[in-house]
Amino acid sequence: MSQEKSMNRRQFLGSAAGAAAAAAVFTIVPRHVLGGAGQTPPSEKLNIAGIGVGGMGGGNVHSAGAENIVALCDVDWRYAANMFKAFPKARQHKDFRRMLEEQKDIDAVIIGTPDHTHAVIAMAAIQAGKHVYCQKPLTRTIHEARVLTEAARKAGVTTQMGIQHHSSEEIRLICEWIWAGAVGNVREVIAWSTLSYYPWGHASWSSSHGTRPTETPSVPPTLDWDLWLGPAPHRPYHRCYHPASWRAWVDFGVGMLGDRGVHTLDSIFWALKLGHPISVEASNTNPVVETYPIASIVTYQFPARGEMPPVTVKWYDGLTPPRPEELEPGRQMGGSDGGILFRGDKGTLMCDYTGQAPRLIPESKMKEFQRPPKTLARVEGSHEEDWIRCCKEGKQPSASFDFSGPLTEMVLLGNVAKRVEGVLEWDGPNMMVKNKPDANQYVRSAYRSGWSL
Repeated sequence: MSQEKSMNRRQFLGSAAGAAAAAAVFTIVPRHVLGGAGQTPPSEKLNIAGIGVGGMGGGNVHSAGAENIVALCDVDWRYAANMFKAFPKARQHKDFRRMLEEQKDIDAVIIGTPDHTHAVIAMAAIQAGKHVYCQKPLTRTIHEARVLTEAARKAGVTTQMGIQHHSSEEIRLICEWIWAGAVGNVREVIAWSTLSYYPWGHASWSSSHGTRPTETPSVPPTLDWDLWLGPAPHRPYHRCYHPASWRAWVDFGVGMLGDRGVHTLDSIFWALKLGHPISVEASNTNPVVETYPIASIVTYQFPARGEMPPVTVKWYDGLTPPRPEELEPGRQMGGSDGGILFRGDKGTLMCDYTGQAPRLIPESKMKEFQRPPKTLARVEGSHEEDWIRCCKEGKQPSASFDFSGPLTEMVLLGNVAKRVEGVLEWDGPNMMVKNKPDANQYVRSAYRSGWSL
């Protein structure tokens, strides 16, 4: 019991490994360690910092609002103003590095910044011993995803990527139905999003597609543009980058494949137990120079996995794939702006782009289907709440970096293929394109001086 008394709150919450070790000390774990049913007393709350809180990151912080929100960090204080008002007790910062150095009371961070800064921020938090919730996609490059996954595993911190539908009931049903043989052996999957990204607010878009703007407006006084750029190459500020349209630009985002695609490919990656593809090929409406194409088709080839046969996964962005013959006339294919078709030798499973509303088609097959037992653990509460619970219990949630890192690598390989003609033969363990060496320049990226992993 002397060990119990000497173990303070910071030591317990400092890392998942530390929490697991602490639990092992006792035969009976005290109720106050794991928290009460339905409520968490103030002494057991996590001290959470939000980094990049003006957009989706703000929503993640709100979802974690029952904990102690002790710090909010954003490079644009006008964009983050509503969050500052919502959590007036939280210390306000612009530079995440100074925040981590100055505020030693932080247990965990939520990262909602643009994609190009995910890796450097998450790595700094991991090295500081903080638990990490990072918005999708986990990183902007394959190399970043691999390094971040390995660092998190070594540090023993609890991690989660912000693919909220991964915590849903429906994605678990997809896995259980496919594993039970609902459609037989799946040899092809079609996934799509009808949406595209392009630089909204770019005055010259229609006449000079994918080029940088020539005008150089003044940087808003509330924005630290140098911090917003972070590790990306320097360029003048323009409203077509911040606050909302950075996803279209290669230096900052990962386009529709990394945004919608990471949601859509999540259920495919999990249900089909995918790992590294052996090849990938892409076709685009226009070349990738400064921005991603308006529309693309990316085709991944995966080898057999155990009893599962080789499978082709085809992704369409900005396009709609052919309609399956077995889908009834007049019935919507997938969801309103995307979906998935798992095509097996005994039938087809259809759902929307996030893996919700799964149904066998035609509907007559769904009515005949005998649902298998539920074998996967279900998540109580939100995706963020699951991460918080795992932080306190020394566990990993199902979308930890051990899952979401390899998923991100697979997704981002499609963006590499968009920049190189022909089929790319992929050596996943060594992160290397075997047959087209020039493609390897897109597997990782150089950082601006002063920035590193």
